[in-house]
Amino acid sequence: MDYGWLVANVLVVDDERDLVSLLDFNLRQAGFETTVAYSGEQALQAARRRVPDLVLLDLMLPDLSGTDVCRQLKSDPRTKGLPVIMLTAKGEELDRVVGFELGADDYVVKPFSMRELMLRVKAVLRRAAQQGGDRPRSELGPIRLDVDAHRCYIAGSEVELTPLEFRLLATLMSRAGRVQSRERLLTDVWEMSSELETRTVDTHVKRLREKMGPARDLLETVRGVGYRLVDPADQG
Repeated sequence: MDYGWLVANVLVVDDERDLVSLLDFNLRQAGFETTVAYSGEQALQAARRRVPDLVLLDLMLPDLSGTDVCRQLKSDPRTKGLPVIMLTAKGEELDRVVGFELGADDYVVKPFSMRELMLRVKAVLRRAAQQGGDRPRSELGPIRLDVDAHRCYIAGSEVELTPLEFRLLATLMSRAGRVQSRERLLTDVWEMSSELETRTVDTHVKRLREKMGPARDLLETVRGVGYRLVDPADQG
C-alpha cells in the first residue's frame, strides 16, 4: 500500500467498544496503525500526543459531541488539516451538515460495510496526500479540462460550458471527493455572500450534470448538504 507514507495512523473515536474493536481489527488487517478513544476528551488528548493521519469520529459521544471534537481539531493549527470521516446514525442529518461546514471530509452512516469504510479511508488518505490545498486538476475519470483554452472534454468529446459552469466544474474537480455546501460554492464560484438565499447553485449544477453525459453520475448530490464530484479511482 503506497500512498506517500510508510504506515498511516488512524484515530478511532467511538464509545461502542465492540465496534471500536471491530474497526481496530479491520484497519490493522488493511495495514494501518490505530489509536483508539472512547470519548471526545480522550480523542483530543490522543491527537495532542500524536497527530494521526486520519480520524474516524462518531457523532454521539458520552462527553463532547463529535461536532465539538471536529471543531476543536479544526481550530488547532497542528490538526487543522487533519482528515476526518464522521460515523453517524441515519437520523443525524443536521449534525452531518454541521460536520461538513466544520471541515469533515466524509461521513459513513451506521450500520456500514467494513469494505466500504476501508475504501473510504484509503480514498480520503489518498486525497490528503495528493492535495496540499485546492490544486488545479485537469483530469478526473473521463473529464478533462483545458484551463488555458477554457475547454472541457468528456470521454474525448468537447462539451460547451458557460464560464460559470466551467468555473463550477473546475472548483469541484480541485476538491474531488469532498462535499461542497451550496454556501461554499456560492462564495467561491459566484463570489457572492453565502448568506444570500438562492437556488442559483442548484440550477447550475443541474445544467452542468445534463451536459456531462457519461460522467454525470460522478456529480453527486449529498442530501441536505451540497454536492460532491467523485473520482472513479476512489470507487474501486
